[in-house]
Amino acid sequence: MDPTLAEISLPGRVEDTDGISAEELALAARNHGIPLEALRYDVTPLGLHYLLIHYDIPVIDPAEWRLEVGGLVSRPATFGLADLKELPRRTVRVTMECAGNGRARLAPRPVSQPWLVEAVGTAEWTGVPLREVLAAAGVDPGAVEVVFTGADHGVERGVEQDYQRSLPLSEAMREEVLLAYEMNGAPLAPQHGFPLRLVVPGWYGMAHVKWLRDIEVLREPFTGYQQSVAYRLRRQPDEPGDPVTRISPRALLVPPGFPDFMSRTRVVRPGPLTIEGRAWSGGDAVERVEVSVDGGRSWSPAVLAAPDGHRWAWRRFTFDWHAEPGMHVLSARATTAGGLSQPETQAWNRGGFANNAIQRVAVACLGA
Repeated sequence: MDPTLAEISLPGRVEDTDGISAEELALAARNHGIPLEALRYDVTPLGLHYLLIHYDIPVIDPAEWRLEVGGLVSRPATFGLADLKELPRRTVRVTMECAGNGRARLAPRPVSQPWLVEAVGTAEWTGVPLREVLAAAGVDPGAVEVVFTGADHGVERGVEQDYQRSLPLSEAMREEVLLAYEMNGAPLAPQHGFPLRLVVPGWYGMAHVKWLRDIEVLREPFTGYQQSVAYRLRRQPDEPGDPVTRISPRALLVPPGFPDFMSRTRVVRPGPLTIEGRAWSGGDAVERVEVSVDGGRSWSPAVLAAPDGHRWAWRRFTFDWHAEPGMHVLSARATTAGGLSQPETQAWNRGGFANNAIQRVAVACLGA
């Protein structure tokens, strides 16, 4: 008997064993996070930027590719890549983070891509502001949302689908939201959405639809799978849950010293040491960063770099520490201008989403 889609697609679930499944290992082998030492770069080099691919990487001929814009518009339009490049262009530096970053640290662990804290990167995206394209199509006054369809196709929880997400019209019309065709000054790589992707500064990565082929303006909220089922904050499977949207504040340390190969425990020498890291938020800007060198028992202010005009990108922070022989646990936490700070422990949800619990880095300081 032929299998059904429901039989071959694993349902959303949490782990009931201590081990990582073969399915999770397969996901981890095809996706990757940023090596944390690469947080030293203001702009993440292409091959070090985090990557999550829901289905397959489509192979697209740019000469044949077209972007369709329709729905509740007065002038439905079709754009080739050359057409888009004739429109006003803009470059925006954006820190992008996967909504599931930190998932593997939860207990019980939601079964999906097993991220620790490395699912993040910062790139300079170049393209045409989305609102230029929407203006050319003539959005109807009754429109409320814009839905974006990618060329990647697959199955989740028994549902065959193209990858689709939507934005409220007010978000879609922000000047920094891009239809991007370049990343770090080069054409998009296949794995990053060639030839065109959506970039939504401040939102988790699930909103940045890759391999974009269709934009549709709607008069009512979009209820597709990735919008109404997948990316929701829920504790019970039958809850509607709250939508995952903007990135929660986070600070990550560049691991100091050098690592033990298997445990990744960091090793440093006694004496003065400058600790550094990056902090970001998709809502209110990060206003301060604090560092702890004693497992979170006490906190001291770090030096946060002044704003540099890149509102949607991470900011560097530093902290001077005198390392003494012994074992230490280093942490950093970010707080926004609105007073939102990182929690000591993460509130659990079934998807492992929006996890911004404080990072802890074990450091062994060798004796003199």
